[in-house]
Amino acid sequence: MTIVEAGIVVLDCAEPEQLAEFYRALLGGQSEFNPQSDRFEVTSESGTRMGFRRDTGFTPPSWPRPDDAHQTHLELLVSAENMDAAEREIITRGARPVDTNPHGGEDKRVYSDPAGHTFALRSH
Repeated sequence: MTIVEAGIVVLDCAEPEQLAEFYRALLGGQSEFNPQSDRFEVTSESGTRMGFRRDTGFTPPSWPRPDDAHQTHLELLVSAENMDAAEREIITRGARPVDTNPHGGEDKRVYSDPAGHTFALRSH
């Protein structure tokens, strides 16, 4: 018997409607407000689920950290041939490149979303 039916990643932010729209545009699918959990949720065409909860005292995470400690982040998969086009699209939508991976090469590129959460595009 499976105990958990599904998982959802929830990000705190100051403007959940705007951040939900940013990720909906990246992932495709639908965005809607869930009154039970008081957050916006995105369900992608592939079934990925993300939630965005308002935090009026939100402070963006710092990245990179001085001690090179890891933190939770998203990795979004993109085909290698679409990596440059995906990068242009996410930057147009408000993502900012973060230069944190001197050993990573072109198969992984790191960004911060409009609210400051770190995520990566990774080719597969």
